[in-house]
Amino acid sequence: MIVYKTPEDIEHIRQSCLLVSKTLAHVASILKPGVTGKQIDKAAEEFILDHNAKPGFKGYRGFPGTLCISPNEGVVHGIPKDLEFQEEDILSIDCGSFMNGFYGDSAFTFAMGGVSDKTMELLVTTQESLYEGIAQAEIGKRIGDISYAIQKYNEDRNYSVVRELVGHGIGENLHEAPEVPNFGKRGRGPKLREGLVIAIEPMINLGVKGVKQSDDGWTIITKDKMPSAHYEHTIAVTKEGPDILSDHNLITEVIKNNPEIRNISLEK
Repeated sequence: MIVYKTPEDIEHIRQSCLLVSKTLAHVASILKPGVTGKQIDKAAEEFILDHNAKPGFKGYRGFPGTLCISPNEGVVHGIPKDLEFQEEDILSIDCGSFMNGFYGDSAFTFAMGGVSDKTMELLVTTQESLYEGIAQAEIGKRIGDISYAIQKYNEDRNYSVVRELVGHGIGENLHEAPEVPNFGKRGRGPKLREGLVIAIEPMINLGVKGVKQSDDGWTIITKDKMPSAHYEHTIAVTKEGPDILSDHNLITEVIKNNPEIRNISLEK
C-alpha cells in the first residue's frame, strides 16, 4: 500500500534528507586516496549522531555500516572495509538517516583524481539521467514515465541499466511502496499523486547489465567487473511539480575544494 505524505511529513523527510546530504558533503571533505571505508563510515556515523539523528542503514536487515560504499564494479550495498582507496577508484556512497520519525536517503558516486575520462562519462550520464527521471515526477503521470526516461537516456548512450535493483517509496520506513525501476514503459505503473515521496536512484553500468552478489554477502557487483555508477535523490510529488528533498549541491561545493576528487560538474 502506498502511503501519501502530508506537507508536514514532507518537511520532516526533507530535514532527514538534508542531513544525509550534509553527511555526504562531510565525507567529501575527507575523501582521498589512502583513506579507508571504515574511516569515512565512522566519520559519517559521528556526524549523524552529532545532529541528533540515527544512521538509517546501520542494523537495517543486519547491515553493519552507516554508509554503503561500493567501489568500481560495486553497484550498491557495499560494506565499509579497511582497504585504502586508490587513485583510480570510483566510489558509490549511499547514506540514510532517521530523525523526527522519518527517513532520508541519497547517494552520490565520487571519482578519485586518477579516474579515466571514459568512466567519468558514465558518472555524468548516470547523474543526468537521474534528473531526466525526476522531471517526469508530476501529478497524473505514472512510475513507468520516470523509469522509461532513465532507461532511454542511458541506453541511447550505450550504457546498461541494472534490472535487479530499484528505487522505492520512503517515509516512516526506509523502503515503502511503490518500487521505482530504472527501466520500463511510459504510461505503466502506479499513478503519481500529490504527497507521494520516492527515492529515484539510477544504477548504470559501463558494461553488461547483469549483476551478482560478491563473496561478502552484501555488495552487489557487475558480472563483467566493469564500473557502475549510482546517484539518488529523494523527491516529493507536489502540485508545483517534483520537489527534490535531498541536495547534491552541498556535496559538489565541497568537492570543488578537494583536489583529490574529480569535480563531476566540470565534466559536463
